[in-house]
Amino acid sequence: MYDYTDFDREFVNTRVQEFRGQVARRLDGSMTEDEFKPLRLMNGLYLQLHAYMLRVAIPYGTLNSGQMRQLAMIADKWDKGYGHFTTRQNIQYNWPKLMDVPDMLQALADVSMHAIQTSGNTIRNVTADHFAGAAADEIEDPRPTAELVRQWSTDHPEFQFLPRKFKVAVTGSSNDRAVVKAHDIGLRMVRNADGAPGYEVIVGGGLGRTPMIGKVLRDYLPKADLLPYLEAVMQVYNLHGRRDNKYKARIKILVHEESLEVMQSRVAEVFERIRDDFVVPQDLIDHIETGFQPPAYKTADIAPVLDGALRSFIDTNTVAHKNPDYAIVTISLKGIGETPGDATSDQMRVMADLAEKYGHDELRISHEQNVVLPHVHRGDLPAVFAALKDAGLATANVGLVSDIIACPGMDYCALATARSIPVAQQISTAFADIDAQRDIGPLKIKISGCINACGHHHVGHIGILGLDRAGVENYQITLGGDGTETATIGERAGPGFAYDEIVPAVERLIKAYLDLRADPEETFLEAYRRVGMGPFKVALYPEKQERANAA
Repeated sequence: MYDYTDFDREFVNTRVQEFRGQVARRLDGSMTEDEFKPLRLMNGLYLQLHAYMLRVAIPYGTLNSGQMRQLAMIADKWDKGYGHFTTRQNIQYNWPKLMDVPDMLQALADVSMHAIQTSGNTIRNVTADHFAGAAADEIEDPRPTAELVRQWSTDHPEFQFLPRKFKVAVTGSSNDRAVVKAHDIGLRMVRNADGAPGYEVIVGGGLGRTPMIGKVLRDYLPKADLLPYLEAVMQVYNLHGRRDNKYKARIKILVHEESLEVMQSRVAEVFERIRDDFVVPQDLIDHIETGFQPPAYKTADIAPVLDGALRSFIDTNTVAHKNPDYAIVTISLKGIGETPGDATSDQMRVMADLAEKYGHDELRISHEQNVVLPHVHRGDLPAVFAALKDAGLATANVGLVSDIIACPGMDYCALATARSIPVAQQISTAFADIDAQRDIGPLKIKISGCINACGHHHVGHIGILGLDRAGVENYQITLGGDGTETATIGERAGPGFAYDEIVPAVERLIKAYLDLRADPEETFLEAYRRVGMGPFKVALYPEKQERANAA
């Protein structure tokens, strides 16, 4: 992990003290809410439906055990004993009191954490592959790149008031686990003809009311040119991005309206002008890279796994590690009928203990709202599983139908137009049987409670978007979305469904898939791509088919 320097500590502590003074002025009435709003947003503090919400940055999803325990302490002391992990690899506290927020930020600063730039029209928390540094298929650990981008973008004087918020994601593998094509800038590590690592730069991706897949701005960028090239992209966007309409202010609209070729030309011009004067100190690079060295892997015996429940957990919740004696363990925060992404303070402490004892003191938060132990020796898997089972965290459903992504929806969010959490809970309960889930196979259901798409519904195999129709919740379904290296925006199936109709509709979809698939190995997405929308539409709207047959 990256270790804070004296500069980092002073910077974050100074921001805490500044905000403490701003909160005091808001509380004594010398500052209005309109005056306070931009200041609180700069420090990750939102005003939601029922209370303030504090969004804490977890850069590229990486935590150690001490930081996780501090998050648990904050949940107990200043919130309601839990936190919500998000699709931006952050954690949100939904019930803080304004007077307590400076103390919460100070507690974060004490363990090298903060909430800076988790809101506002600026460069947000940089995300990365949650298996970074452990994945067997990666070219290089992308987290040093993500940390370099984080440092460059934090409090950047030119990019604090962009046309709109700006999101960057990095992956080190050809298998995209960071959804880079749905970001304003996506960086994918590649090698050139000589084998030197660099970046494919993707620009103009994004979801929300105008979902778009990013386009390749440059197919190979040397590592040394990364920051001046990003600076050039941001200068072009800051100058040319629309400010007359916030719904058309993202960089994806700029690329769409003025063409990729125009964007490439403008960026190249700025890049050539600033490149030679943009020097990144080598000691900074060295300090960052030192923090991301592989752990000291241990050697131990690995006993054969005979236990059925443990075998199921290993088969479903672990993937290959670059060290064959190790496994990457994903801890599902999607227990049957539970709120996706929520973890209690006690569960946070259990995960921290496991990371410290069995995981080389590393944890990751995934954009899929789960927690990852990236380095677990296979000989320790029985002990890890037993501890997770005791904590209610051993659900073996990662990547299956009940491993649902969902935004907070109308239960918390002031922007939401429909509920997300209860829909996710009901779908999870409807498919509670783990054996049945395994028979269905890999399936990504993603739910958003409004058009802003924080639940990534556009790239769900089954996407669900909750909307308000004349004061009544209405849920649209999209099919065939994909957030991986073969990224695709899902296709809308047809008219929406009422709240009490959406779960039966999903059940009909899955039954249709089981009837349609060519063999048990064909996934939902593969079947959809093979047969198209037609058969699924018949399953969703059987009454229309009946009328057509009668006619």
